[in-house]
Amino acid sequence: MDIKLLFEKFKNMGINFYTGVPDSQLKALCDHVTNEYGIGNKHIIAANEGGSVGLAAGHYLATGSPAVVYMQNSGIGNAINPICSLINEKVYRIPMLFVIGWRGQPGVKDEPQHIFQGEITLKLLDCLNIPYFIIKKDTTEKEIDSALEKASDALSQKKPFALVVQKGSLEICDKANYCNDHPLTREKIVQIIIDGMSESDIVVSTTGKLSRELFEAREARGESHKRDFLTVGSMGHSSMIAMGIAMEKPDRRIYCLDGDGAALMHMGSMAVLASQKSKNLIHFIVNNSAHETVGGMPTVSNNIDYPTLAKSVGYSHAFAATNEVELKAVISKLDGLSGPIFVEVKANLESRADLGRPTTTPTQNKDDFMSFIKEAF
Repeated sequence: MDIKLLFEKFKNMGINFYTGVPDSQLKALCDHVTNEYGIGNKHIIAANEGGSVGLAAGHYLATGSPAVVYMQNSGIGNAINPICSLINEKVYRIPMLFVIGWRGQPGVKDEPQHIFQGEITLKLLDCLNIPYFIIKKDTTEKEIDSALEKASDALSQKKPFALVVQKGSLEICDKANYCNDHPLTREKIVQIIIDGMSESDIVVSTTGKLSRELFEAREARGESHKRDFLTVGSMGHSSMIAMGIAMEKPDRRIYCLDGDGAALMHMGSMAVLASQKSKNLIHFIVNNSAHETVGGMPTVSNNIDYPTLAKSVGYSHAFAATNEVELKAVISKLDGLSGPIFVEVKANLESRADLGRPTTTPTQNKDDFMSFIKEAF
């Protein structure tokens, strides 16, 4: 279905405000809304899905008009609290239209982190009392019109409604172009960082392409993957995983390789991490100011002074690097410093079209990683 058609139908329903967190299966929607509205005023990319629900609620309170809240189905978890305790008909009765990308749909091949979420997506919506319609590749305009009539009825009764989008169901001709002019690719940054590690160092990497690039970097070097915990899901929680390990293994150096979109999603974790004063923890944020893994839509990270933020919440040291020379200079200092240490590295939005995926299962990764942690050095 051409997203322009769906967008116009939303407009005819009185919807002219969009907020959410990008998803690759909703790229057509994200691109078209960005092309139409840009970022700001009528379209806000939130830090997490729960924040989107709150923002849509605020829009409704101010205007009396419902908003579209878009997300990957994994984001339902972040949104459950405000869905239940804010917009539900037993609380404030605030309507909104959810557009949800269905990753891990049963019968459709997907990555391990999406499988269980895909299995329970419709059950969650049923549990939350959110009626829904599934948009498929062969969904007709007549079927959409019928579904949107039901959606309009729900919204008029101050209730939410959801459109669940199957893979490949939305199309766009005019794709949005996202880019920046930073010289370093994320893949090069990963290579430089692991060049500076010792054999005993432990790595926790965030979800998305960064973990895939770390896996491929080890493959290219003929190195074992046992040192790396690849956080394939749980966006925004890698720093807490790293902190949990650092607390129990104070004699080992722990690297957290994070992304700016992930860090934004649960930014309070930075303050908690810093408060623990783990001397052995180094927290890298690879900042391309975008959700590049799911299409490249911008984050607000371009407006954030991360080193100043890190110092303000209690990191012992904070650095920034924008090119290879600066990054290598920062890494050369790390051995002589006590953590927690924060390093922001600016990156562009380039990644290889043939970038592979881990060939080990998450369980294999976990088992090998736990065995490595137990090793004596």
